Amino acid sequence: MAFDIYQLWEIAATPDNIPITAMVGLVPFYTWYGLKQALANDRLIGQLEADPEMAKTHHRKIQPWKPGWLREVHVWPYLLRIEFLAALIVTIILMIWSITLNAPLEEPANPNLTMNPAKAPWYFLGLQEMLVYFDPWMAGVVLPTLIIVGLMAIPYIDANPLGAGYYTYKQRKWAILTFLFGFIGLWVSMVIIGTFIRGPGWIWFWPGQTWDHNKVIFEANRDLPDLFGITSMAGKGIFGGLVTLLYLVGSGLLCHKLITLNEFNRKIHQRMSLLQYGTMQLLLILMLSLPAKMIAKLVFRIKYIWITPWFNI
Repeated sequence: MAFDIYQLWEIAATPDNIPITAMVGLVPFYTWYGLKQALANDRLIGQLEADPEMAKTHHRKIQPWKPGWLREVHVWPYLLRIEFLAALIVTIILMIWSITLNAPLEEPANPNLTMNPAKAPWYFLGLQEMLVYFDPWMAGVVLPTLIIVGLMAIPYIDANPLGAGYYTYKQRKWAILTFLFGFIGLWVSMVIIGTFIRGPGWIWFWPGQTWDHNKVIFEANRDLPDLFGITSMAGKGIFGGLVTLLYLVGSGLLCHKLITLNEFNRKIHQRMSLLQYGTMQLLLILMLSLPAKMIAKLVFRIKYIWITPWFNI
């Protein structure tokens, strides 16, 4: 298979794909930069804990405190001045961007001629990709709602008082790894797949592979009960419910094992209420359901696990 660099460049240079093309480079860079600052702070915290005299003259940041510096900095003018300059710079960048790039406007919609591939804007491509693995009610309503609610609930779930106001990896390891898995490993990857990999007919084309608009793939999507010869609707419902329950219990035990993996995490776990812990477990289990369904669909060609007259999962 020849590597079609022109095809890849055409996709990346499309005006409405410029944000995701930039995100491919910016997200890894700022992730690395934030972790670099966090590890530097962790080394400094270790030095401060080992040297009480040094702790009297240093903040918990990589820049050492100097005589004459205020230990507390007011929001105005220091923070707001930086934020105002950042807002001006971003506004200028957006103005130049909007002037130099043509808006991706096309001819009026024609119901007799559907574009192929038909893709949502880049920020919705993750949801469009999830439609491959879940029913529309799940991928378009339940999961997006839980994502928003979960982000809102994070400050009330997180019982770790450390790491407020400074970067740290050692003291926020569980939160950072969960965020990296959920945001970069799942959401960003869904957007990248929808942008660069899904071609005509929403067929999987590897990056650099030429999109063939005449290509048709006949793949038999099976339901998990069909593999075991279960044909009745009642049998499919009972079998799928048991498998789903087994997944919930297994993934819950796995998350609990990861949460209590070390002494530091166990102390944080002991500070959590039952409501905090249950909410966190629910969000983690639902988060793991996406890679589980992706493996089932892409590797084993299994469409649904639980079949009922009212919903499918």
